[in-house]
Amino acid sequence: MKDSVKAYYGQILRHSNDLQTNACCTDADVPDNLCRLLANIHEEVLARYYGCGLVHPQLLEGMRILDLGSGSGRDCYALAQMVGERGYVLGVDMTDEQLAVAQRHLEWHRERFGYARSNVEFRKGYIEALGELGLEDESFDIIVSNCVINLSPDKQAVLKEAHRLLKPGGELYFSDVYADRRVPAHLVADPVLYGECLSGALYWNDFLNLAKRVGFADPRLVEDRPLSIDNPEIESKIGQIGFYSATYRLFKLAALEPACEDYGQAVVYKGGIPGNEHAFALDSHHVIERGRMFPVCGNTYRMLNETRFRENFEFYGSWETHYGIFEGCGSSIPFSQSISADRSEPATGGSCC
Repeated sequence: MKDSVKAYYGQILRHSNDLQTNACCTDADVPDNLCRLLANIHEEVLARYYGCGLVHPQLLEGMRILDLGSGSGRDCYALAQMVGERGYVLGVDMTDEQLAVAQRHLEWHRERFGYARSNVEFRKGYIEALGELGLEDESFDIIVSNCVINLSPDKQAVLKEAHRLLKPGGELYFSDVYADRRVPAHLVADPVLYGECLSGALYWNDFLNLAKRVGFADPRLVEDRPLSIDNPEIESKIGQIGFYSATYRLFKLAALEPACEDYGQAVVYKGGIPGNEHAFALDSHHVIERGRMFPVCGNTYRMLNETRFRENFEFYGSWETHYGIFEGCGSSIPFSQSISADRSEPATGGSCC
């Protein structure tokens, strides 16, 4: 299957227009600040982009970031601008043709960004076997991935490696394709369906269980959208299986609780996070307005208090009294129809792609 994926992304696909479905093609509105970053990326890099989401976590200045399945380097070069010259971005991919595109434009982007030295590096490797690249434990602040983990034949190994490489308080922030049921084996074996990021998609509940098994106790859904496929031949193959693009953030925090527990705690967002001037969106159920007291469960309290976001919040309450389950804290299910229609979302600009 690895050889099949290499051939699909290295030889069959030459441009994002060669994709046969909309699974690996971001069609969400792109925030204005990200549009400006993408305008600084070489056109060949943009042309070979096959992502399914917008991988742009907040507050990245000076961070060390690892991109799993970096492809032609689009997300790496966008993140390179967010982390600044003091930060570092490493992209790992297994496809020679994609790596060649990414590496060909290293100097072009360094000059475009005005950096004295490049803060981006690319290495060939498998995202299930990052130990073979000599990457040290707890050496990255953030790990990202964009529509790639579904292509891996060993997704648990990917998540386990990510957990190993993250610093305490770090996070895995990634977009991928999910299914509303387990995909049958005969569809998984179809090279086109697999290459189009469909038949390798995890059933959402299997993903949540895998994430918790390797140490990510409380996965948080950031955003999601249904995939319409838009290809009659492929739609006839997949039948009634529903596919969704979803972005999750998984924090590496010891002893997070399996449920959202209420300790009477609250936070106030002080501002100061670029792109989040009026509100901070931790996930799809936690959009925290600046200056407003916001009650939180114990896990959410820790996700803000024990991570890079700490200095941007005021914290209230303790752990002395437990009040039971925190009602209405949210869901990790990546289905638009499972989420309350009145949920708040941060405002975004129009599309620039």
